[in-house]
Amino acid sequence: MTQRMREIARSIVDLQAELDREIERRRRELGVRVHDRLVEFEHGLVIEQRKLRISVRSFLARSSVGVIIAAPVIYSMAVPLLLLDLWISLYQAICFRIYGIPPVARRDYIAFDRGKLAYLNWIEVMNCAYCAYANGVIGYAREIGSRTEQYWCPIKHALKITDPHQRYYQFLEYGDAEGYRTRLTLFRARLAEGSSDEPAGGGGAPWSAEGDPRASP
Repeated sequence: MTQRMREIARSIVDLQAELDREIERRRRELGVRVHDRLVEFEHGLVIEQRKLRISVRSFLARSSVGVIIAAPVIYSMAVPLLLLDLWISLYQAICFRIYGIPPVARRDYIAFDRGKLAYLNWIEVMNCAYCAYANGVIGYAREIGSRTEQYWCPIKHALKITDPHQRYYQFLEYGDAEGYRTRLTLFRARLAEGSSDEPAGGGGAPWSAEGDPRASP
């Protein structure tokens, strides 16, 4: 990465940290606290939320026929998602152990906390759980894939990639043959240490102090 790239990356980190603080501030304004992955509500808040719950009958009455017909198709995705979840977990349990890559913590990507919201009826809770699982599994698989890519092929593409994973920006530039041959081992060593930082300079040079541009500080 050039110095300008590092400056931009650092700005992204700072903005992400600022956004996280603003989200936390807004959550506290709404009376929600999170401590050790446990969600707590201010006294009386659950009662107020329950007043805004829509009955299942009303919820279904407001849904179009097309929405109801599409529901089984949507939920059919649970089968491939379950297979992906099981297969990717088995994959990292075997391969990451062999290659010395730290495993991805599944619990960091899949959370079923929306069921605690009293303003959701049981269909909405079920829908939220499905979405949480689907996107969580995909995020979990993506992180496993990104660690695999850092180990085997930490090279940027020549073509623009939409929303690449968080490790991508630290990868070697497309066409940097010398960098690939001299620094691949360093990328692997850094991965084993649990970091995606870019190694600076040539073969035995120290690692960059700059972190992942999109990771939380």
